[in-house]
Amino acid sequence: MNNELRMKHTIFLVSAASLCLSCSSNLTPPAPYGAVPTVAQLEWQKMEYYMFVHFGPNTFTDVEWGDGRESPTVFNPTNLDCRQWVQTAQQAGMKGIIITAKHHDGFCLWPSAYSTHTVRESLWKDGKGDVLRELAAACHQGGLKFGVYLSPWDRNHPTYGTPEYNQVFVGMLNEVLSGYGDIFEQWFDGANGEGENGKKQVYDWPLFNQTVYNHQPQAVIFSDVGPDCRWIGNEAGSAGESNWSRLHIKGFGPGHAAPPSDTLNAGNVFGKAWVPGEADVSIRPGWFYSAATDDKVKSVQELMDIYYTSVGRNSNLLLNVPPNRVGRIHPADSARLVEFRAARESLFANNLVKAATVTASAVRANAPQYAAANVQDDDFDTYWTVNNATTQASIEVQFAEGQAFNRLLLQEYIPLGQRVAKFNVEVWDNTAGAWKLLTEATTIGYKRILCFPTITAERIRINILHSLACPLLSTVSAYKASE
Repeated sequence: MNNELRMKHTIFLVSAASLCLSCSSNLTPPAPYGAVPTVAQLEWQKMEYYMFVHFGPNTFTDVEWGDGRESPTVFNPTNLDCRQWVQTAQQAGMKGIIITAKHHDGFCLWPSAYSTHTVRESLWKDGKGDVLRELAAACHQGGLKFGVYLSPWDRNHPTYGTPEYNQVFVGMLNEVLSGYGDIFEQWFDGANGEGENGKKQVYDWPLFNQTVYNHQPQAVIFSDVGPDCRWIGNEAGSAGESNWSRLHIKGFGPGHAAPPSDTLNAGNVFGKAWVPGEADVSIRPGWFYSAATDDKVKSVQELMDIYYTSVGRNSNLLLNVPPNRVGRIHPADSARLVEFRAARESLFANNLVKAATVTASAVRANAPQYAAANVQDDDFDTYWTVNNATTQASIEVQFAEGQAFNRLLLQEYIPLGQRVAKFNVEVWDNTAGAWKLLTEATTIGYKRILCFPTITAERIRINILHSLACPLLSTVSAYKASE
């Protein structure tokens, strides 16, 4: 073999080897990009929608923030029924309940050994009751997850405002987290008030968080900066149009030390920690029950709009439904929740993409395990993706005939990170013989629901315009909502 042929043969072998190496690399799943969720965070995200329960002395004094000076005897529900709460949550399609075990007034819904402002000092059940025990048992029997809210602010406890109080609060956490079974979420409010000595309490957040993990290692901890999920920056149930599950948390803390509200609302595109958003909002104007708001329960349309701006924008929805003074959820609230569920189920009953043909501009290593058709199944763990170097791609949905739709649902495969930073949606215009822009957006994350006026089309194209790494879509669905 002469030198020229030998050189060509060598180049061919090197090129073939490089091609095989590239194919082999792309045949394996993409490497994780940036911060990624833990198993607990992923399971939490899949819950999507659960109930908040504000209940305590404020229910009976008709105020939102008690001052801790109210007599514990005001707490006296005459027919408390936590099973009714659970049944209501079940009928609403909720996956769990988080209760205000201790609000800012310091009143404990369990007979804490660390306070004299508890159900033990109330008239309810002659001081022998325990709301947490009854709710935890009802949740367990009903197959719902159980979570607790404990405010570190305590307007009743005499040690608040001193270093001693942190140990008092840890003692309360120990009681709650070890005595009521599995806790799926520990909700921490960052509120901080004046102590008896005129000083604000310096909370020991590392100690509080570690106490949670010591007892409930699988629990997700909520605060302004997590560490596991974050406040969405408002109490309207509205995540940002752009919502990253990543957040910069170094140098920040809960309460006054939190990042700005607009940062909490949108997250940080290059945030070092995975801290997804949770949107909390009440079904009534206030957080605690008031008879004056019985006719002010949010409408189904208002709740649907909240669903679109929370779950539909990569956030979980924590909807507050406060029990009344009897100790039961009011019929107006429970009826509305059932109507809200019916509206959601009607909307998502018919996924038009199921019967369509789905193709893509590219498929990773042309391998079936990454095919475009993966976005049609109901398996979150199958997804469409492309080669490592590709950060722009498109996926097309072809219907057998024109279909009317006004909602589009997308999901990224977030176990490998959140990637999509900008995309648009086009429909094919038969008259013009060209693609027509329908809508555009930025982030997707665990779930994104796009709403637009009803349009009829035979073809839809989703164009990933900017992805931080090769995009991964696990779901593409289209629906027709009633208008």
